[in-house]
Amino acid sequence: MSLSRELQLHITQLKDIRSILNSMKNLAFIEIHKLQRFKTMQSQVVANIERAALDFLDFYPGLAAVENNAAHICVLLGAERGFCGDFNESLINAISSQAYTGIIAVGSRLANRLEGISPEIIATLEGANIAEEVPEIINRLLDAINALPEVAAIDKTASILQLTVVYHHDSTNQIDHRQVLPPFPQQNKRTFHYGNPPVLNLEPGVFFTDLVDHYLFAVLHEIFYTSLLAENHRRQQHLEGAVNHLDDETVKLQRKSQIYRQEEITEEIEVILLNAENL
Repeated sequence: MSLSRELQLHITQLKDIRSILNSMKNLAFIEIHKLQRFKTMQSQVVANIERAALDFLDFYPGLAAVENNAAHICVLLGAERGFCGDFNESLINAISSQAYTGIIAVGSRLANRLEGISPEIIATLEGANIAEEVPEIINRLLDAINALPEVAAIDKTASILQLTVVYHHDSTNQIDHRQVLPPFPQQNKRTFHYGNPPVLNLEPGVFFTDLVDHYLFAVLHEIFYTSLLAENHRRQQHLEGAVNHLDDETVKLQRKSQIYRQEEITEEIEVILLNAENL
């Protein structure tokens, strides 16, 4: 096979790869727009719960206290799929200097990189590929938390467990360490207080337990949507660079193929002329 034919075959292969990568980039773009809507709505829900909780804790601050010897668990929220650069590696580096009792790793590709890491990996979960998978993953995460030896029952979680989620933030392009248990750490920085206590139909302890359940479910949704949004932003950028690189390589190969083809045509003409002289 001539060099020009070999290059044309290689160009065809690059175009096929380019088409696949471009489709993946477009899917990431679609997912980004969907996740932005989900995240906006979920952030409003979390903000409303936090506002009500802070008003409540002005009058019952002891309910949010945590035991000094409580286990400190880290939920490391990584990527389930590839093509997102150093997404998982930067998460691992972010917790290297932190003192956690154990780590719950979310994301298959992240879990594969955590062998031999300290602290101990106490659970690994598959991550979400799309926004619709987030609720199921969160249910599995809550089941994993409830199965910890330190957690006897879900209604005691706020006092016997510290839970921090480490994840990529889509807007700041940085890694956040967000404490979700014990909840509402903003209470310690709060300066404005209402003068009258809230009117409750439940006992304060029962109300706060139910509120923590709702808050944990809502804030985990917000965090997962944020992380998945950041992951898809990374994937879109990574694939955009790959597509541009393939376009540049294709142009270079086409030019080289044209040069080789011109040389081959010149050689064929010379052969024809030589044969004509011999005749």
